[in-house]
Amino acid sequence: MTRFATAIVIATAIATSAGFASAKPPLREVREIDDQIYYGLVAYVLAEECDGLSARKLKGINDLWTLGRRARELGYSDQEIKAYIRSKDEKARMRARGDAWLKSKGVSLDDQEAVCALGRAEIERNSAIGVYLRAN
Repeated sequence: MTRFATAIVIATAIATSAGFASAKPPLREVREIDDQIYYGLVAYVLAEECDGLSARKLKGINDLWTLGRRARELGYSDQEIKAYIRSKDEKARMRARGDAWLKSKGVSLDDQEAVCALGRAEIERNSAIGVYLRAN
């Protein structure tokens, strides 16, 4: 192999490995963003299913703006962020995650009393979900 060919192989290897090192994971894998959106969505569903709860919508909107800024700081474009937020697959994944959480708590969305009790417990704990809820 000539020196020129060797240099090209080395340069290609360096460029390729640098590309892999700087590749961003999908937003669904960025816990600080994905989890926060999940918590807000679960709170919203609890508030929708329980007449005694309401969602703290202004907090949710403010936090979404903050998460958008954070995603941009991490190098995600507005298009990538919008695609993640609007994705039917991501919505289905979040719903499945929420359903699993409710099931782990022994709660069904068909049981309004249980949903309300769970929501009030989350508020009382000041949990990541509870901060997005208010008792009426």
